Amino acid sequence: MIVTKNIPDFTASPHIDQVGVEERASRFTKRSIKNETKINGLKLALNMIDLTTLEGKDTDGKVKQLCYKALHLHDAYPGLPTVAAICVYPSMVKVAKQALGDSGVKVASVATAFPSGQAPRDIKLRDTKFAVANGADEVDMVISRGKFLSGEYNFVFDEIAAVKEACGSARLKVILETGELGSYDKVRRASDIAMYAGADFIKTSTGKISPAATMPVTLVMLEAIRDFYYKTGKRIAMKPAGGISKSKLALHYLVMLNEVLGEAWMNNEWFRFGASSLANDILMQLMKQRTGVYQSANYFSID
Repeated sequence: MIVTKNIPDFTASPHIDQVGVEERASRFTKRSIKNETKINGLKLALNMIDLTTLEGKDTDGKVKQLCYKALHLHDAYPGLPTVAAICVYPSMVKVAKQALGDSGVKVASVATAFPSGQAPRDIKLRDTKFAVANGADEVDMVISRGKFLSGEYNFVFDEIAAVKEACGSARLKVILETGELGSYDKVRRASDIAMYAGADFIKTSTGKISPAATMPVTLVMLEAIRDFYYKTGKRIAMKPAGGISKSKLALHYLVMLNEVLGEAWMNNEWFRFGASSLANDILMQLMKQRTGVYQSANYFSID
């Protein structure tokens, strides 16, 4: 059993200046990006996407189709990168793993009673171990928001640490569900708890509630990662998820990432987009840059 010890005082996490964060986030959207840089940025964003299907109606066939898309984003445009990962429920991990083979595309699995997190810890740990046993390279867990909002920070810390232990060699993404936390101060505190408890990634949202990812929330989390790195020397990855469907917005996020954390984070080991619909918009933009005309959305598969 995980025992809480040597934990920082999370009630002392920095206070966030709401006006300042929102003003700074808005400035990242005003950067001028030259055409060649834009094309490189779009390809980089494409390579950072976790293609996701998390529906009760998911079937083996749908997951296999999504895996095919991951490897063949647009055959009319040779030389495109693959996406970073496919994200599925634990019951679909084995299907995805077999479909992706040795392609290098990761298999991520949500776990811990996603998306609510409302389950006993032993069930969450079994959920995690099942996903890893079936081949998950990454596990996306949700924190217990009710416990967090009740001030039970040690409970949240211990639960994340226990899930991290259950992950073994798989990387752990900790979903804060920022839309339910209520303030930037709480987003910062939850980020700190997750990182000190062993998260490999911190992630904004499940994508199941609104608001999901926003640039100010992501900025707060990036600054938490920066401060944690300065204190510990340990690099943590970031994943904004939900609500990022347009390539122009993805480029704004990459500008922010580069200016806050720097070049070392500008790859899919340290940054991901949880935004399946973003892939098609990026493909349409890349084809526009290449041919001078937009292709119809009908040229791109939905799944």
